[in-house]
Amino acid sequence: MIERKGLNEGIRRFYDASSGLWEEVWGEHMHHGYWEAGEQTKDRRLAQVDLIVRLIDWAAIGTPTSILDVGCGIGGSSLYLAERFGAQVRGITLSPVQCARAQVRAAERGLQAQAQFSVADAHQLPFADASFDLVWSLESGEHMADKAQFLGECYRVLKPGGQLLFVTWCCRHGELTAREQSWLAAIYRIYHLPYILSIESYADLLVKSGFQGVQQANWSERVARFWSLVIDSALDPAVFLKVIAQGPEVIKGALAMQLMRRAYAKNLLRFGVFTAYKGTGR
Repeated sequence: MIERKGLNEGIRRFYDASSGLWEEVWGEHMHHGYWEAGEQTKDRRLAQVDLIVRLIDWAAIGTPTSILDVGCGIGGSSLYLAERFGAQVRGITLSPVQCARAQVRAAERGLQAQAQFSVADAHQLPFADASFDLVWSLESGEHMADKAQFLGECYRVLKPGGQLLFVTWCCRHGELTAREQSWLAAIYRIYHLPYILSIESYADLLVKSGFQGVQQANWSERVARFWSLVIDSALDPAVFLKVIAQGPEVIKGALAMQLMRRAYAKNLLRFGVFTAYKGTGR
C-alpha cells in the first residue's frame, strides 16, 4: 500500500516550487501539446491549446454547465473550459501556490464568479454526489496513489449521464523488463508518481469503476514532440539559470525531461486518452 500522505506532500512541494517558473517560461498550460503530421513548426503554446481542443472534439463533449477540473494547475484548462462552455468550473490541486495563482488569473479575466479553485485531494473529493456534468482530468491521474479510488470518486461526483474526460501517462502493456522498470522508477521518483498503468489496464479499471461507453486512444505520436521543445527551451542560458535558482526540486524535474523524451522514443511511455459516462440508472 502506497503511503498517500507522503506522496501528496512530495507532489505539493514539487508544484509549489516549479509552477511559477513554468508559467514564466512556458505559459499557463502545464501539459503536453498536440501536433499532427506536418505541424512540426507549430508553436508549443499553441499546441497545448490545440490539445484541449482536440480532446473536446474527440470526446464529443456537448454543453456541460458544471465542470470539475481534477489537477487544475494554475487554471489553464479550467479557464478555457469556463469561457468556451460558459460553465461553472471548480478546479482542485494539491498545491496552495497553484490554487492561489489560479484564483488571481480567474479574477484577471473576469471569471472569478465562474471558475473557483481549492486545495483538495482527488481521492476524497470535497463535493456532493452527482455534482458535475463533466469531470476533466488532464495529466493528473499518474499522481494518484489509488487509481481505483480516484476513478470511483470521479464517478461519484458525476451526475447520471455525466461524462469523464481522462488523460494520463501510461506504460506499454505486458510484462516490463527490469531495465524498463528501472527507467520508470527514475521517472516516478523525480515527478512524484506512485506507478502508472497501461492504456488497456486503465480501460478495464474504468469499467470496474462503473463507467459505461468507455473509449480509449493512444496519442503518443501526436504529443511526444513536446519534450524535445521543452528541453531545447530549458537549455537557453537565461532559462537554465532560473532553473538552477529554483532549487533541487526544479533541477531534478528539468533533468528528467530527457528521461521522458527517451521513454516515448522507446515506446515505453504512452499518452492515454479516455472518455466514459456515468449511467443514468445509478
